[in-house]
Amino acid sequence: MALTNLDRELLRRCLTKQPGAWNDFVDRFLGLIYHVVQHTAHLRSSTLRPEDTEDFAAEILLQIVDRDYAVLRQFRGQSSLASYLTVIARRICVQQLSQRSAARDVQPATAEPIEKEAEDHGPAAGLERLEEVERLLGRLPAREREVVRLHYIEGRTYEEISTELNIPVNTIGPVLSRARKKLRERSTK
Repeated sequence: MALTNLDRELLRRCLTKQPGAWNDFVDRFLGLIYHVVQHTAHLRSSTLRPEDTEDFAAEILLQIVDRDYAVLRQFRGQSSLASYLTVIARRICVQQLSQRSAARDVQPATAEPIEKEAEDHGPAAGLERLEEVERLLGRLPAREREVVRLHYIEGRTYEEISTELNIPVNTIGPVLSRARKKLRERSTK
């Protein structure tokens, strides 16, 4: 199927950064992205929680906008935009699933030394880590800081965070992705 005029115009609006273009893009393709994430996970026999699906979708959207929409600029129009985005989303999803699998495989090997380290250094080591987390969180804007605190420190679900902060549940995954990216960048400085 060829590129439709609607998608061609939407692509042009995004690449020229017209107001509302990105929101229209997300409205048009977010359902497709969710479907690709869920289908890819199913094909790889991976079970995803709703918040995992949100995180994967947020990561896909972040990679689409990364480097001034580089992914969209590479699109040559030889297929439908939906087909192109399906391939992109599937590649990113497979990459994310592989990273999670690798992290899970490594986790048991690193869990014992971390627990042993905490035993060796007593409560002071735990306090130092907590202070470091607080310092990094203090660098985030208030809204992101609160979402990160609720999700990672208090273990709240996306739905609980949505209710408590009165924000749409589908914005929590992108907020967490942006916060993680900022924290990674700032922790290396």
